[in-house]
Amino acid sequence: MYKQNRFCSDVGIHYPIIQAPMAGVSTPALAAAVSNAGGLGSLGIGASDVKSAKKLIEDTRLLTNKPFNVNVFCHEPVSRNDQVERAWLAHLSPLFAELDEMVPETLNEIYTSFISSDDVFEMLVETKPAVVSFHFGLPSDEKIHALKKRGIYTIATATNPDEARLVEDSGINAIVAQGIEAGGHRGIFEPNTTDEKLTTSVLTRKLVAQGSLPIIAAGGIVDGTGIKAAMHLGAEAAQLGTAFIVCPESAASNDYRAALTSERSLKTKLTSAISGRPARGIVNRLICHGDSDKTVLPASYPVAYDAAKKLHRAASKQGNFDFAAYWSGQGAPLKRALPADDLVSQLVKECNW
Repeated sequence: MYKQNRFCSDVGIHYPIIQAPMAGVSTPALAAAVSNAGGLGSLGIGASDVKSAKKLIEDTRLLTNKPFNVNVFCHEPVSRNDQVERAWLAHLSPLFAELDEMVPETLNEIYTSFISSDDVFEMLVETKPAVVSFHFGLPSDEKIHALKKRGIYTIATATNPDEARLVEDSGINAIVAQGIEAGGHRGIFEPNTTDEKLTTSVLTRKLVAQGSLPIIAAGGIVDGTGIKAAMHLGAEAAQLGTAFIVCPESAASNDYRAALTSERSLKTKLTSAISGRPARGIVNRLICHGDSDKTVLPASYPVAYDAAKKLHRAASKQGNFDFAAYWSGQGAPLKRALPADDLVSQLVKECNW
């Protein structure tokens, strides 16, 4: 049995293994299976309305009495720019033409930030999940303190030491050190600033040396060897995302699973072309076209995502899945298609715990 460290003891889990939230892919069944196996399962509710988010939490509680994490998006509310949005739609117009679709006249802000979602905040205070985590930034001090007052353990993502200082100063309990290898959206607070693109190992060491909070390494970690390496660097836990996407309990589509288990997973790219924020995914038609003209800026997040989803819906009706956001980390070729509890058991075995 693993000798628990501070993070595991404080959260109430057996093993320092976290299933990444992955909005749209994580499910109650996946989160519960990981938690029941001794890790920390997670739900991503950043793309859910309050009613759907509450049901996800309730459904997970029907499957486990163990701690699990609920993740929210804390991006700054979008500042709409009609000129940029029109230019982005013009840039994507050949793709809509390929699919015999009209170019949308306007785009929508499809996700609301937790920063301005008082209904989601109140729901979390009411339902009191064991852990709440933040991505893309931080909510107000008042919201952080209210969640902690309810006995909720809080975690926030940082991609560099400056962000980590803000997290520590806010009173949050732990930090996810998200390296550049990670799949999905980078948790960078200000996407328009220079990103040093620190690797998971370098960032983990820097944050361990810099502060006093538990550090959770994330990015490119897919097996027990990666977990052990993160722990040797000083992390108190490892967060794995891509490793869990091909578990049968995830909501990943058949084509998504097929892409992750094919040679396509060997080629991922960090791009803003899909959502308007940097995110790593398997290279596809939309990414290649979207990044082809560096003079055209994507619409802001999550407005650009509305265009991408419209393209994907139109293409999928034709059996074409080359416009889907198949988020994936650089460690994807190392993943195993196992049930989530079996995967956790395998990871524990590989760590010699």
